[in-house]
Amino acid sequence: MSDATLPASAFEPVTAARQLHVLSRPSLSYWQDAWLRLKRNRRALLSLYIILGLLTFTVLGPFVWRVDPASQDVDQVSQTPWADRTATIVAPYHAWQGARAISERTDTSPASSLQLAEPANTQVVRLVWSAIPKATGYRIYRNILLPGSERDLGLPLGELYGSDNVSFEDRLDLDPMRYYYTLAPFGADGVEQTDAAPLVVDVTRVITEDLAVARGLVPPGAKLQPGEVVHLALHPFGTDYLGRDLLARLMYGARVSLFIGIVAPFFYVLAGILYGSTAGFVGGRTDSLLMRLADFVIALPFLLFMILFKIAFGIGPGESGILPLLVALILLSWPGTARLVRGQILQIREEAYIGASRLLGAPTNYLILRHMIPNTLGVILVTLTFAVPGAIFTEAFLSFIGMGVAPPTPSWGSMCNDGIKTMLTHPHELIFPATFISI
Repeated sequence: MSDATLPASAFEPVTAARQLHVLSRPSLSYWQDAWLRLKRNRRALLSLYIILGLLTFTVLGPFVWRVDPASQDVDQVSQTPWADRTATIVAPYHAWQGARAISERTDTSPASSLQLAEPANTQVVRLVWSAIPKATGYRIYRNILLPGSERDLGLPLGELYGSDNVSFEDRLDLDPMRYYYTLAPFGADGVEQTDAAPLVVDVTRVITEDLAVARGLVPPGAKLQPGEVVHLALHPFGTDYLGRDLLARLMYGARVSLFIGIVAPFFYVLAGILYGSTAGFVGGRTDSLLMRLADFVIALPFLLFMILFKIAFGIGPGESGILPLLVALILLSWPGTARLVRGQILQIREEAYIGASRLLGAPTNYLILRHMIPNTLGVILVTLTFAVPGAIFTEAFLSFIGMGVAPPTPSWGSMCNDGIKTMLTHPHELIFPATFISI
């Protein structure tokens, strides 16, 4: 073979600019990646805004709407948000001597001449009628609905004996609404006649000058004349059956409901994380023993222990049991979280990076706090998300049956308990707290 001479250029190194690693997107932390995913989910983002609005309503609302939730406005009892707030100035109440029979009827129809002695208002309704032949007395009924054929005449206001008593004065809890008054005479045999036609009376709201000044509806020293119109205090969400402002009670009630709904889940989810991670990491007989204890706690009846805790804390009837409720939730609600976290830990501890960390000498607390628990945050956050409304519903249920927050302390559950009593006539007292619970 002959020697071949190669040029020097053949031995020059070959250079190639190569990019060995190309990042498709920048490296993100766990929370940065979670925030990006949240922003892409419009429904979840809307829910976040609703929660922030609810917290703003709870924390900042009482500083804006400075109304005492326990103060009662007797002139606006069970008023709807859209109710008329005007009131007419009238003179103070003066005693009425009534009326005597000035003419005797020729027919026996009970109520054809029942009429008003003067315009009706929330101060007094005065009724007069002509004497009915052979009547030995009269009974007056008042109804908020038109009486039907089933003798549903309404509330009996009073009985008058003697044929010459032909007037009646009604001052019983009058509201600015329409009433139906019925006159039922007693015959000679004492039997009440029932074929009565009702008198339709529209009651207007009135207020005296002194009361208007005392409630701050007019400037001090202002001189008002009868017939002038003033505006009563504004209640955007209406009032309850005691005349208390529903908006103020919803704000203060949210503090109670959200305090229980956030504090209790935080503590029992934290307890469940520690308990479940310990059981899952240790394993073996310790794991079995710990989980049997968790199964035992799950089987305990919550309502029974709530009653026992109220007795143990000395909470009597009609007193708020917030502390026993918190203790019962924390002590009896952690097993669910513990079982979920244990299942995640059992899966994660068999991963390769856990084995590598052990070979590198990582201690147990480092493995749990640095690797295992952060990788279970997805399950933990979902559990906490469901635990908060669960605790709120539990508080609402216990307050609804009278075992949680007791009046006059407002909470959404106790407000629903009050509102259900008047849901047919004043549904707003139930709708507003129930809506906030649902949100």
